[in-house]
Amino acid sequence: MMFDAASSLQAPSRNEMMSALPEYPFPRLAALLSDVTPLANVAPSILTIGEPQNNPPSLLTDMLAASAPAAWAKYPPTAGTPEFRAAAAAWLTRRFNLPHGFVPADKAVLPVCGTREALYQLPQLVVPKTKAGGRPVVLIPNPFYAVYLGAALMAGAEPVMLDGTKETGFLPDLDSVPEDIWERTSLFYLCTPANPQGAVASLEYLKRALTLARRHGFTLVMDECYGELWHNVAPAGGMDAARELGGENPLANLMCFHSLSKRSSAAGLRSGFMAGDPALIAGFTRLRAYSLAGMPLPVLAASAALWSDDAHVAINRAYYRANVDAAEAILEGKLGYYRPDAGFFLWLDVTGVAANGEEATKRLWREGAIKVLPGAYLTQPHGDGYNPGDRYIRVALVHDADNVARSMERLARILS
Repeated sequence: MMFDAASSLQAPSRNEMMSALPEYPFPRLAALLSDVTPLANVAPSILTIGEPQNNPPSLLTDMLAASAPAAWAKYPPTAGTPEFRAAAAAWLTRRFNLPHGFVPADKAVLPVCGTREALYQLPQLVVPKTKAGGRPVVLIPNPFYAVYLGAALMAGAEPVMLDGTKETGFLPDLDSVPEDIWERTSLFYLCTPANPQGAVASLEYLKRALTLARRHGFTLVMDECYGELWHNVAPAGGMDAARELGGENPLANLMCFHSLSKRSSAAGLRSGFMAGDPALIAGFTRLRAYSLAGMPLPVLAASAALWSDDAHVAINRAYYRANVDAAEAILEGKLGYYRPDAGFFLWLDVTGVAANGEEATKRLWREGAIKVLPGAYLTQPHGDGYNPGDRYIRVALVHDADNVARSMERLARILS
């Protein structure tokens, strides 16, 4: 009997959670604008992604150029090098005014090849099959970084979205979480300074969040990748809360993420670190050994040099402050503009000038060759279909101040 391969063909099985993953924001944007022709005779202004357009410091290229060729031939250790961990711990100590030894470099710091990979994989370590008799919960700010939602879903958790609106100071309202949700929570992603709203959580807010984590037995994940791009006052961070709360293990239930992508304009370096609860660092190091590559030795050395140098960060901070100044001079009093506390995003309200963020995005591309991101692509709708991001657009002020000014003039004119 002849085997009929065609009639016997079955599709490979797939993780059923894939069907719950929404489309990533940038493919959605490409589909939205696929039939829109941008304004001709104007250089396109791409303000969609938080990708630095200013050069990284020469320290980076100098360090990479000076690396020994043999260093590229070695498999890097999962835990990085003592020099990298010491530089990261020393930076945390300087930045957050921590007591000496508060962050033990050998036990509480782990390099990661960009924080995105670790933010995604951490739920595999800390989300159990059940918690408090039900499906474990991952709390996610709304708007959110898409990786948070994907990580929660693929770990089998129930994502619970916490709206960060104007009424809540653009941060999740901790009082809105019912007690039974706190009991089932296994992880809480908190991005401060917030992407895209630029809001900064106070020290009291952070202390309360960490206290809740310890009371209910979950991990507070502090995504602080915009923490060095402040405009007036350096924001508090998770380490500040840990220092103030103290305890036998002051880093208990806490994991902080920091990156060189924005701080040092080195997105292509894919270099960051996680720091916090030594027990979680030990568990994640073990998990990472199975799944993710270590950071190359020359990159570790260059990264350590960047974490040891604060001068270039002050220059970078001034660059973005000038960009916000340029935008503010044009947009103040328009489109719900407010000055973000930190970061380089604007969260503009198009109510009254467009039906929603998608319509505004299409108009800006068609009439001004300005590409922005609809706010609804960064938020999850409520059960009744209401989407808190629907009336917003996100604008990334990553180009220099002169370019920002020209782009904002066109934007304001089109959405007047």
